[in-house]
Amino acid sequence: MLWVDFVALTALIQYFVFSIFVGRARARYGIKAPATTGNEMFERHYRVQMNTLELLIIFLPSLYLAAKYWPPAWMASIGAIYLIGRIVYLRAYVKDPASRSFGFGLSIIPTLVLLVASIAGLAIATLK
Repeated sequence: MLWVDFVALTALIQYFVFSIFVGRARARYGIKAPATTGNEMFERHYRVQMNTLELLIIFLPSLYLAAKYWPPAWMASIGAIYLIGRIVYLRAYVKDPASRSFGFGLSIIPTLVLLVASIAGLAIATLK
């Protein structure tokens, strides 16, 4: 479970860093709190942060549940793909939101795999 913990902690740190990027963009583009609109570049950073939060709420529990039923190292490897996907998503979205699809796919597919693995693991354990 060490690798699962590492991936989970890295995902939390990654989200924290994305939050820092939003704060820096807020200052750079003069967006005063509580506003979340007003400059397209700020809004791009903000949307990356919010989309990451939306996925994180599914990703983290699914990572731990899947690792309960399947080899943790495999589940951590799938989780690592999510982390890479978030970086690709950030870079693409900030550059050109229309190019975010690949990074989103690298994030959502591992999340769905972990969710399905969790459901399958629970179903198999229930049948035993």
